[in-house]
Amino acid sequence: MPPILLIGGGTHTGKTLAAQRVLEKYSYPYLSIDHLKMGLIRSGMCPLSPESPDEELTPFLWGMIREIVKIAIENGQNLVVEGCYIPFDWKKDFTQACREQIRYVCLIFSENYIQGHYHDILNYENAIEKRMENAALTREELLRENRDNLEKCRSYGCDYLLIDEPYNVEIVL
Repeated sequence: MPPILLIGGGTHTGKTLAAQRVLEKYSYPYLSIDHLKMGLIRSGMCPLSPESPDEELTPFLWGMIREIVKIAIENGQNLVVEGCYIPFDWKKDFTQACREQIRYVCLIFSENYIQGHYHDILNYENAIEKRMENAALTREELLRENRDNLEKCRSYGCDYLLIDEPYNVEIVL
């Protein structure tokens, strides 16, 4: 069982819920990249904003996350990191020995699931986090993001969990 679990995926796919379940089942601590992002932005330590495009946020945040993962491996510690700012080419940043200590899973909604459960997806957006703002998310945006993520997972050889029927995100270590 690798000591590091990276959980990626698009908005509303249940990354935080999956990380919470791993914490409860395996006692692995987890780090939310969104919490790190907002802490850096609110403290003024980050020149970006919550509205900055992912193309700017991902490299900024991944640089820190990558090094936190390396430190956890060096220290022999378990860790779950969840967020949408894990690049699909994450493997290039680690040695083979480090990659053997990491498992990456991308959560992806199937098109069928989105079409049949769009309103459920929106209704469960706060299953773990109680977000202050509710950003408008269209069905088309959700379809496009999940289609793109599936294509990138296949292109980069990343493991993914396709969420279809029923919604059951449980990552077994």
